[in-house]
Amino acid sequence: MRALDDSGLTVLLLIDDEGRLVRTVTDGDLRRLLMSGGTLESALEKLPEKAPITINDTEDGVAALTVMNRLIIDQLPVVGPDRRPVGLFLRREVDGQVLLSTPHMGVEEIAFIESAFRTNWIAPLGPNVDAFERELAHQVGIGHAAAVSSGTAAIHLALRLLGVNQGDRVFCSSLTFVATANPILYERAIPVFIDSEPESWNMSPAALSRAFAESARAGVLPKAVIVVNLYGQSADFDPILEICRSYEVPLIEDAAESLGATYKGHASGTFGLMGVYSFNGNKIITTSGGGMIVSEDRTLIEKARFLSTQARDIAPHYEHSQIGFNYRMSNILAGIGRGQLKVLGQRVAARQSIFERYRVGLESTPAVGWMPEVPYGRSTRWLSACVIDSTLCGVTPAELINRLNHERIEARHIWKPLHLQPLFTNCAYFPHQVNYSVSDDLFARGICLPSGSNLAPEQQDRVIRALRTALGTPVAA
Repeated sequence: MRALDDSGLTVLLLIDDEGRLVRTVTDGDLRRLLMSGGTLESALEKLPEKAPITINDTEDGVAALTVMNRLIIDQLPVVGPDRRPVGLFLRREVDGQVLLSTPHMGVEEIAFIESAFRTNWIAPLGPNVDAFERELAHQVGIGHAAAVSSGTAAIHLALRLLGVNQGDRVFCSSLTFVATANPILYERAIPVFIDSEPESWNMSPAALSRAFAESARAGVLPKAVIVVNLYGQSADFDPILEICRSYEVPLIEDAAESLGATYKGHASGTFGLMGVYSFNGNKIITTSGGGMIVSEDRTLIEKARFLSTQARDIAPHYEHSQIGFNYRMSNILAGIGRGQLKVLGQRVAARQSIFERYRVGLESTPAVGWMPEVPYGRSTRWLSACVIDSTLCGVTPAELINRLNHERIEARHIWKPLHLQPLFTNCAYFPHQVNYSVSDDLFARGICLPSGSNLAPEQQDRVIRALRTALGTPVAA
């Protein structure tokens, strides 16, 4: 009973002198032994003989779950050809899908939501919106912030504020989600995509410099540069900002994935003329849907608020002299954000810990390489991203994702670079080196693993075991 309690596995494996499995022992078996006259000192040999139900070591978790469901059991030992136990499937570890990054709600949010209901501040705007803006700005150390309906809306507003119009060029990171570049198309401007560098997987200063030089020769400098901080890590902003300043072109920092990260001691999202955060359901903190645009320039943020509330002019009636948008955040969602912001540090620490657990658990798997963490900053490890060397394991990233999906584990490819997307077929692209595209290489080899801050240790162990099995690394019993 003490062994059952200490292990937390709900089952003991009784083996013979040769190490072969004789039977399983559960707390129910011990209870029945006591009820039949046994004592705590009774030997397990007094248990009635019972052939163990097992599964071969060639079977996976899906097969194990099928057996457990059919026989209505919660544990299933794994045995090799010699009947020696080599592992154990537990229902709690194989029943249920492990998702990539799910919302992680806490206890602080409900008080702010209840306040919104109690005071009837349900519609967009309200005390929670005002407070969330102040608290987020204070958190990242910037002067001003405007809460909006999404990170995409924030990028769109930033482009509007910079006067981006039809036919203007906007330089943009290629290795990112399409939401970064879609607002460029909203304004009928022209995206020009910039590759990543291998050191950080973020925008390559070398590629950016070549793009500017070519644009300057053609006499068509961009109206803005959008730099993305990929998977929770800041780009190398010193050389990027130096290039932008030399051409007098403003920078927008897409920090949708990197709230809580730092670059040389300063918060991610605070280096451009404007920064953008996302609070989508899969982000570090969430409002279910929402975003924030931040800047040291008060005038820009005041104009962002104006545009995001349908650009209503000051008048005793509804007066509109320019196009506006319905982009403001609701008071209820802002309340969720205020509660989430209080535990930002904990959420970041949890994701960093998850990455470290992956690194340690797979360090004997040579086919796996990790997204590097640069020395000039701290990554939040929003997603634990890795690359697979198929020459070492004989498994492609697509095959690995399919195998994990078969085990009810969600994994995804690294972002498909935007210059490869059909939507942007005719857009210019500047690779890191003339004959080498880092983004293409990372897309071909990279996957993202389940990384939510509420990922349970046993769920992560399940992912690690599945990866080791798929990649040909022996799994410890």
